[in-house]
Amino acid sequence: MAISPAWLVFCFLFLNHGVVELEASHQVYRDLKLSSSPPEHQPYRTSFHFQPPKNWINDPNGPMIYRGLYHLLYQYNTKGAIWGNIVWAHSTSTDLVNWTPHEPAIYPSQTSDINGCWSGSTTILPWGTPVILYTGIDPQNRQVQNMAVPKNLSDPYLREWVKSPKNPLMAPTAANQINASSFRDPTTAWLGPDGSWRLLVGSKRYSRGVAILYRSKDFFHWVKSQHPLHSAKGTGMWECPDFFPVLINSKLGVDTSTMGTDVKYVLKLSLDDTKHDYYTVGTYNINKDIYIPDKGQVDGDSGLRYDYGKFYASKTFFDSAKNRRILWGWINESSSVNDDIKKGWAGVQAIPRALWLDVSQKQLVQWPIREIEKLRGNEVHLPKQVLKGGLALEVSGVTASQADVEVSFGISELEKAEVLDPSWKNPQVLCSKKGALVDGSLGPFGVLALASKGMQEYTAVFFRIFKGHADKYVVLMCSDQSRSSLNNNNDKTTYGAFLNVDPVRKKVLSLRSLIDHSIVESFGGEGKVCITARVYPTLAIDDKAHLHVFNYGTQNVQITGLSAWSMKKARIY
Repeated sequence: MAISPAWLVFCFLFLNHGVVELEASHQVYRDLKLSSSPPEHQPYRTSFHFQPPKNWINDPNGPMIYRGLYHLLYQYNTKGAIWGNIVWAHSTSTDLVNWTPHEPAIYPSQTSDINGCWSGSTTILPWGTPVILYTGIDPQNRQVQNMAVPKNLSDPYLREWVKSPKNPLMAPTAANQINASSFRDPTTAWLGPDGSWRLLVGSKRYSRGVAILYRSKDFFHWVKSQHPLHSAKGTGMWECPDFFPVLINSKLGVDTSTMGTDVKYVLKLSLDDTKHDYYTVGTYNINKDIYIPDKGQVDGDSGLRYDYGKFYASKTFFDSAKNRRILWGWINESSSVNDDIKKGWAGVQAIPRALWLDVSQKQLVQWPIREIEKLRGNEVHLPKQVLKGGLALEVSGVTASQADVEVSFGISELEKAEVLDPSWKNPQVLCSKKGALVDGSLGPFGVLALASKGMQEYTAVFFRIFKGHADKYVVLMCSDQSRSSLNNNNDKTTYGAFLNVDPVRKKVLSLRSLIDHSIVESFGGEGKVCITARVYPTLAIDDKAHLHVFNYGTQNVQITGLSAWSMKKARIY
């Protein structure tokens, strides 16, 4: 088998550090016992969101593009539908929509990961070699950081990976004062102008979340910095950190090592205490190796989130083929553990999203990758029309359980908006108090997804407009799941966020929802707010599901445009 020049360079790097043999990580998998097959009737399995045929999945790990193929690696239980027995499962795709599985890339096989192979990231070295850094759990149940590389770089599928016998490369010790049970999820590394690599590992000190900074000249010997890149009190354990640059005034993405005056930086943390992903936008001082959030940015749960619904442990990567930054995120369950075991699976990955900096430079914008649109079929349009208060209009002619719907609402008579009480500061609480059935003036208006014929069940995604301080208007976006299912064992939390859109200037509010049997993934204000609902209706399943556009406010709104498509099934094996 031919060995590529890139592999020779990497082998030279290994040999220079006394490495004689690398351990293959594909043999033990053959001895694992797989769980039984899920039941034949699967009304809640998704058709175009990524999920394997059975068992538990969680965090997306190390996504990348290599030789024209996209790779998704993710946390996977080989034995059942609850967390445990975690390996790095591996699938590849040419389009981020249809996926082919391979044997797991990484699983426990070394002392440094014998009790678990947890999350991590991939870094593409300058000559094109991908390197995985991941958290392993050692015999003392310490969390340590390990390395794996492809066995054969000429294989575009990267089906076999080998681990460094130098593992672990980073470990908690008494000297470095790292909590051995709170030290995980290394980021993609970036190369500084001084020629040193840098990466972050999530941690905490008491209740302070910490992004520990490491540096390396050779990618093997990593030295902990005296100070973290960033930390924030009261935020708890920072899981799955992600740190990357975004261009100013451009939707294009850039490589993680890009620096300059035309970029700002994003630091994303997954909060273990609340299971929410939040992020800040700021500046990176490369000389001092510190990250400073911009003025007005909030560290913690009340700050900006990628998604205000079921979405966690997210990870981005730079798609060098199309010059974009792609975001993956784990959609965890709202069903009970017993129901998960019965259906034989748990967890789904969100639709990959392109991500860029908003023109305000104060937040990010996200939008489903364009490739997902090739699954659209059977398009339905509604003409421009006034949607009177108190009405719901069915969108017929689409497969309502498996659809993509885009609708824009024209707003007038803003002066009649309900006054926003100054105490209404928490949007999720506000959405819970003012659900879809609580009529207001301008709102609620939006879509009723996965609705049953008699409206006993539906998931409502909608807007409300309030008049705030100094005659400024506030837009609230909600995803109301309180009537999503007659099964009261499910989590039916209502989610919400304030949408940074000025309805006086914009005059139109847009909403897009991707509906996929048990998921309603919604994008408001052209991607400024995203809310993912995980729902399990008992009546509104398969061909019994309906889709409506509605206005339950007292004031009329205008449908300025509505297009809906039945979505074809992606090939995910």
